[in-house]
Amino acid sequence: MHKLEEEDSGLLYPTNVACRLLDRRNGRCTDYANRKKLVADCVKLDRRNLDKLDWLPDSCAYRLRAAGKPLHDWHYLISGSRETVHEAGQSTRGWTVSEDDAGELEWHVVDRQL
Repeated sequence: MHKLEEEDSGLLYPTNVACRLLDRRNGRCTDYANRKKLVADCVKLDRRNLDKLDWLPDSCAYRLRAAGKPLHDWHYLISGSRETVHEAGQSTRGWTVSEDDAGELEWHVVDRQL
């Protein structure tokens, strides 16, 4: 999900605008193998860079595991179902728009984090 940063304060504002490669219904990248070639600022998450990514939501599995916390019940690795994340309202389904269709990000600021 794209975010806007306020220049003076550095505050981040979440938007409902998703990467053009995101399958917003299923919450998965449509070209994961080539994402870094297709999206220059795509971030690879791993243990080494988690502390630099302050924009990750508290529900992020990488962040939770790095802190020694359990995954949420709705996470696929816990529930065994790809639908529980959607049922819990923790996915991109139903409230996001592709960056290809969004226009100016300023019009898409939302009051929610995933």
